[in-house]
Amino acid sequence: MIPSAFDYVAPNSLAEAINFLSAHPDDAKLVAGGHSLIPLMKLRLASPRYLVDLARIPGLKYIREANGTLEIGALTTHYEIESSSLIKERLPALSETAALIGDVQVRNRGTIGGSLAHADPAADYPALILALDSEIVATGPKGQRTIKVSDFFVDLLTTSLKSDEVVTQLRIPIPAAGTGVAYEKFPHPASRYAIVGVAAAVRLNANGTCAQVAIGVTGAGPKATRVAAAESALVGSRLDDTVLRQAATSAAESIEVTGDIHASEEYRRHLVSEFTVRALRRAIERAGR
Repeated sequence: MIPSAFDYVAPNSLAEAINFLSAHPDDAKLVAGGHSLIPLMKLRLASPRYLVDLARIPGLKYIREANGTLEIGALTTHYEIESSSLIKERLPALSETAALIGDVQVRNRGTIGGSLAHADPAADYPALILALDSEIVATGPKGQRTIKVSDFFVDLLTTSLKSDEVVTQLRIPIPAAGTGVAYEKFPHPASRYAIVGVAAAVRLNANGTCAQVAIGVTGAGPKATRVAAAESALVGSRLDDTVLRQAATSAAESIEVTGDIHASEEYRRHLVSEFTVRALRRAIERAGR
């Protein structure tokens, strides 16, 4: 397939990119790694007049720790996240999640900022960063603004970004001591997107009961989401298999689920329940280490 004709723009600074977006709010699309937008253009599901390539902009590729938070630049690739020694030490579940994305070619070119801005409902990162109460930094003509990840994903391929804003950073709080984090998914065999993916962050009390828990689900519906009903059922409880199964059932029943050619609604609800249990079990195991 061949995309519609477009003009290619390669700004050398963030300010230049933002100014171009402001001048062409309805006609320009940003591209970073290109693994989300280019396939849509080839199918003519997206036909921007201008393709604005962020690859030359300096200062948007880094992984660092600051004030108890992991800060990741928007142009950081999935492979760089997968292989980062800092991430493996401070938040290994994020490295593991990056390693599950696509294939080697996708991980070497695709970027975390591009993935988040594209907001594919079956992407892997959203479930994990939702469970970790992360923040996304966007930069526009008026400067930076910080968006809670719970407010960022609005609908299918839709975020709360403005047309003249660029995702510039992801901030993930480093989990407190006694917290275990895990991500489990049922992948599509070809694309490796999540048919359903579930992330869990669990903090245990000294007596083994659940002090805090967060569960994020991707792939099930039009956007990634937290499952508050399941979370509230777990806090204060000893997390035995019966309790986990009850919470997983609550998770599957309480969220919006859609069916398609890859999985029916009924099957996706089953997967939400099963992979919630799997993610919780692994998070609990890690919390007890």
